[in-house]
Order: sequence, then structure tokens, then C-alpha cells
Amino acid sequence: MKDPEFWHNKWAANQIGFHLDDVNPLLIKYWEQTKPSRNDKVLVPLCGKSEDLVWLATKHDQVQGVELSQIAVRAFFSEHFYTPMVTPVSGQHELYQFDELSIYTGDFFTAPLDKADIIYDRAALIALPSDMRVEYAERLKQLLTNDGRILLVSLDYAQEEMSGPPFSVPHSELLKLFEGFSVTSLYRNEDDANQPKKAKDDLSRFAEEVFLIEPRQA
Repeated sequence: MKDPEFWHNKWAANQIGFHLDDVNPLLIKYWEQTKPSRNDKVLVPLCGKSEDLVWLATKHDQVQGVELSQIAVRAFFSEHFYTPMVTPVSGQHELYQFDELSIYTGDFFTAPLDKADIIYDRAALIALPSDMRVEYAERLKQLLTNDGRILLVSLDYAQEEMSGPPFSVPHSELLKLFEGFSVTSLYRNEDDANQPKKAKDDLSRFAEEVFLIEPRQA
């Protein structure tokens, strides 16, 4: 991954404003839109130490994450009092396993990940600059089973008004990144002027969105 030191430094300095202390309410509300079953394999790219992993592990027998920062992965298991089995794997990766959860440390683009029936992206795509988003989307497509689904949370704001990350990745860009796929908008929250993020950064608009992305069936 390009500029890995940026993210290593964020975790080392505990500058993790992108981390949510609770399960994302959008995941809870919209997960059923993926038509999940217990035996669906779930992948969470750039997972950090997200509480979403724990919630997903209550719903599925196999939840796989991948995270660049070893600090984040160790913190996740420590904070939940889990003692994982740690196995070195190919290249610069380690695999942490505990019950339903398997998390790879290292570069998402080279991790030896299994194909997934459902991919959940809360803050991965919007963490990447534009020149990496095409490669990332291609990697997601490769990792998705033929009838797989992606639940993706994105942001839409005027990029010139704020430097990312998180970056603005509107519906129009998703249609290009996932050409040949069905991209369905499930939710859009166009906040008013009193919205903290909008007011703080003096943005003309700021919306959080949820999309369901699926291969088009022939």
C-alpha cells in the first residue's frame, strides 16, 4: 500500500478519529439488505480495531479482516480479552485467529485473503486517495464470489473544500469504479448547517451514504 507510514503513524500516535467506539448503527440497520446467511464468509478491509468485527462475528461463522497496523490488531484482541493464535504467513503478514475471527496484518493488496460472500467497507475506500481507489475496487471485485455483495459506507462533500482522508467518493464515482455492477443507494444523510462536521470544516455540503453493490446477473 502506498504511504503505509501515514497510517502506521496515525495508530502509533493514537490519532484515530476515524475509529468508532461502538458498532456502526448503519451496519446494524442495513446489513439485512445483503441478504446474509450464517455461512456467508465476510471480509472487512482496512478493519482497524472496529467493534463491527465483533458484531459480525455474532452473525457469521467466518469473519475475515485485514489491517495494515499491527498496533490496531493487537489492541483489538487485547481490548476484548481475546487470546488469538498468531501465525506468520507469506510475505510481511501475520494471521491472528480467534473463534469466528481471522485478521491479517499487513498490506491489503498482498494479503492471502479468501474470497468473500459479503464485503463490508465502512471507511476503507474513503481512506484512499483517488489514484489508489481504482486498484482497491479491482481487488474487491477479485475477492468477491460470483453472487457476492458489498455493503459500502461513503461520504459526499466538495473535495476542494477539505483535504482528506476521509475523501469524498460520491455515487457517480462508485458507478465508474464498479462498472458492470449494480450500485444501489440505501441511505443518504444530507446534514443541515448545524451538523458538527459540516460546521467545523465550513463545508457547503456533507453527506454520509450507504450503498449495496452487486454483480449484475446475466
